[in-house]
Amino acid sequence: MIPFKTAKDIAEMREGGRILARILDRVAKQAKPETTTEELNKLTRKLIAEAGAEPAFLGYEGFPGVLCTALNEEGVHVPPSVRKLQEGDMLTLDMGLKWRGWYLDMARTFPVGKVPQEKQRLIEVTKKALELGIEQARVGNHLKDIGHAVQEFVESKGYNVVRELCGHGIGRNLHEQPRVLNYGRAGEGLELKEGMVLCIEPMVTAGDWKLELAKDGHSYNTKDGSLFCHFEDTVAITENGPKVLTR
Repeated sequence: MIPFKTAKDIAEMREGGRILARILDRVAKQAKPETTTEELNKLTRKLIAEAGAEPAFLGYEGFPGVLCTALNEEGVHVPPSVRKLQEGDMLTLDMGLKWRGWYLDMARTFPVGKVPQEKQRLIEVTKKALELGIEQARVGNHLKDIGHAVQEFVESKGYNVVRELCGHGIGRNLHEQPRVLNYGRAGEGLELKEGMVLCIEPMVTAGDWKLELAKDGHSYNTKDGSLFCHFEDTVAITENGPKVLTR
């Protein structure tokens, strides 16, 4: 069952989304060489508390942090640790919070210092794929129009989209129906309607799209060791088009 949100619900989620976007921006500015991902985690937890919100990820299925911190070939759900960022790393920050009973979720991939051109290009392609996916989140379109737009663009640039993981609905729960795939045929899937709120999140690899679960039981990394990039926004479907809540 897909929970639909009212205009009031979406307005409240928008408040939480703005808070989350500001926090992610502040944390990203501290993602410098020699900083540990645990330091970023502590800062995130502090900023969420100061905003009067709650962390969405902490304790979720046993996850130990308030944000996910993936580097280079690492995918999603990577716990923070004492490892230090290095010049040239590609860092993905994936974070969520709970605001007035509503969940919000977003992710961005950033260069740490100056990165090689191959990493910068992957970041730019994945960011653009997110925009193209959001553009399809319109009343009357179909769910797989989103995935088709993402897949078609990503593959045209020589990259691949992940199959095992996907976006999702969001609201009173962190993960709700429907599943939002990053691939598919245009015109297929359920019809998009006003009041749906979706997390659209292209996950793009420079090599093969297959992932494997790491020994920590949380992280997914690319099986072939290729680079992984991830962007995500929480998006409401309204009569006036897609409304991005996490900016």
